[in-house]
Amino acid sequence: MKEANLLQKKIQNHTAKIGILGLGYVGLPLACEFAKAGFPVTGFEVDPAKVAHLLKGHSYIEDIPEQDLRPLVQKKALGATTDFSHLRTMDITIICVPTPLRKTKDPDISFIAESTKAIARTLHPQQLVVLESTTYPGTTREFVLPLLEAKGLKAGKDFYLAFSPERIDPGNKQFRLANTPKVVGGITPACCRLAAAVYGSIVTRVVPVSSTESAEMVKLLENTFRAVNIGLVNEIALICDKLHLNVWEVIEAAASKPYGFMPFYPGPGLGGHCIPIDPHYLSWKMKSLNFSARFIELAGEVNSHMPEFVREKVVLALNQRKKPINGAKILLMGVAYKANVSDTRESPALDLIHLLGEQGADVAFHDPWVKSVNTGEKHLQSKPYSPALLRSMDAVVVTTAHRAFDAKQILQHSRLVIDTRNMMRGLTAKHLVRL
Repeated sequence: MKEANLLQKKIQNHTAKIGILGLGYVGLPLACEFAKAGFPVTGFEVDPAKVAHLLKGHSYIEDIPEQDLRPLVQKKALGATTDFSHLRTMDITIICVPTPLRKTKDPDISFIAESTKAIARTLHPQQLVVLESTTYPGTTREFVLPLLEAKGLKAGKDFYLAFSPERIDPGNKQFRLANTPKVVGGITPACCRLAAAVYGSIVTRVVPVSSTESAEMVKLLENTFRAVNIGLVNEIALICDKLHLNVWEVIEAAASKPYGFMPFYPGPGLGGHCIPIDPHYLSWKMKSLNFSARFIELAGEVNSHMPEFVREKVVLALNQRKKPINGAKILLMGVAYKANVSDTRESPALDLIHLLGEQGADVAFHDPWVKSVNTGEKHLQSKPYSPALLRSMDAVVVTTAHRAFDAKQILQHSRLVIDTRNMMRGLTAKHLVRL
């Protein structure tokens, strides 16, 4: 097809103009990779503060060092704007917006809807549109496609539409965007080929699949696999607690088996932008087809209970020391959902702050990566770390295993430590309580 060949040539010689909608944890790394590969890239963002930071060469995401970002901005390889009318000049537009859950656990695709409508207003022939935002199977074909075809252009003939699930893991130093394989599915084979060509210019391997639905399902399988296995090991942690066994010892011993076992680790609950949310997209979709996704729902039930389990641990440990939870001063070490990042999305530490506060505890936190958090009821600032801070607390709960935390020092200066992340591995003390 002539139009496809023209766009293919632009991709091959890196002259295709690329627009990234959403400059968060997914969009900004993607924009930087394309800019480094020589493509002219524009980020489209509704948050003026992010645009202002970016245009000054300031990075607001840990995975993007300013020394990498600033040269791209200075040589105008990467720009940013809040004016979505500039989408009319783009050859390729990639949607990287959030897809949260509503309180009812139903998918909220309103950000996808707004982005698609913005693209539709300026959609032109020879344009490729790719959705990266995690969603339920069928979204690209059943929801995005009709919006884009509303003015008469046809996918696979006049423009091209594909889905490619994001695989960003914040803080992962081994697997970055460039060396993580990219799955691509298109509305038509031509759509898939063009999307594969685009991503093939920045990643070491592209994995084409037969449809957008398959590509959407790949993402949900990846994170449902993790959610279910974490749910299993969290339940094992509850079982080990009842049997007075050390769950970490059991897991480490099981992991010595060289085949048939993959270690997952328990914790205070699920956090991040994927694992606590993505499986519910699949569960919701299957309910619409009168099918119950029982593994997913059971894992979600177990995982969502973990903050309450940690609270019970704290209450029991304080009671054993004749200290009521009401009025107790409790310090959470870490509120990010995982180690060595500032990401607090869906962090179980926020649930724990709420649960402990409900019972009258005076809760504070220290996190070298997070300056402040808003729990809904209160706004908390990170406390400056010191041994004196530890000594002033009735209990210290380790909720994130940041590398900056000194386990021995925490144990030495605290009256009571509840370790939910196995930071105190190999250490023993009468005032140490493990998950």
